[in-house]
Amino acid sequence: MKNIERYIEQTVLKPLTTDTDIENLVQEAKDYGFIGICVPPFWVKKAKREIGDAPIQLVTVVGFPLGYNMSEAKAHETELAIRDGADEIDVVWSLTAFKAGMNWPKIELAKLANICHQHERILKVIIETAYLNDAEIIQACEICRDAGVDYVKTSTGFAPEGAKVEHIALMRANLPSNVGIKASGGIKNYAQAKALIEAGADRIGTSSGVEIVKEQKAQQD
Repeated sequence: MKNIERYIEQTVLKPLTTDTDIENLVQEAKDYGFIGICVPPFWVKKAKREIGDAPIQLVTVVGFPLGYNMSEAKAHETELAIRDGADEIDVVWSLTAFKAGMNWPKIELAKLANICHQHERILKVIIETAYLNDAEIIQACEICRDAGVDYVKTSTGFAPEGAKVEHIALMRANLPSNVGIKASGGIKNYAQAKALIEAGADRIGTSSGVEIVKEQKAQQD
C-alpha cells in the first residue's frame, strides 16, 4: 500500500461549500495524486472545468443524504450529473423502502445502473451501514449485486457512524470480486484508511485525504 492516494476520493459535501472549496479540492487532487474528488451536484460543472485534462475521477451524489427521494427524481439527478460531467454517481439507496421490506430498492438501483452504464459511468450505492445490522448489510450487498451496481459504499457521513473495519470485511465476504467497496464516513487518519483497505475497501471517501497522505509519507521516511 505504497500509494494510498490512489485509493482516495477527496470529498467536500458540507452544507456551506463554496466555489473556493471546489477550487482547493481540485488543486489538492492534482497536488497529491488522488484518484478522484466528490462534490455536490451544484458544483459538478465547475469541478469539471477545474479538473481539465487531469486524470481525476469526478464523483457526485444523488438522493443525498437520506435517499428517500422518488426514483424518478434520482434518475433525473443522475442524468443531469452525467450531462454536467460526472464520471461516477454515489446514490443513497432507498433505505426507507428497504426497512419496509419492499423490493423497490433493487428496481430503483437497476434503473440507475442502466442509466450510468449506458453513458459508461460508474454507479456506487450508499447503503448507510450505521442503520443496518449484519444480516441487513448482507442483504443490502445481495440487492446491489443483483441490480448490477459497480460499488457498494458504507456511509454518507451524515449518519451517527461511518465506516467500520468489520462492516467492510462483511461486505467483501458477500460481494463478488467485480463489485468494489467504498469506505466513507469518519475516516480521519492513515491508520483508519489502511485498516479499511486491508479489510477489503477499494476506495476511501474522506475530507482528510491530504492529512492521510502526509501521515503515510512521514511513516515511510
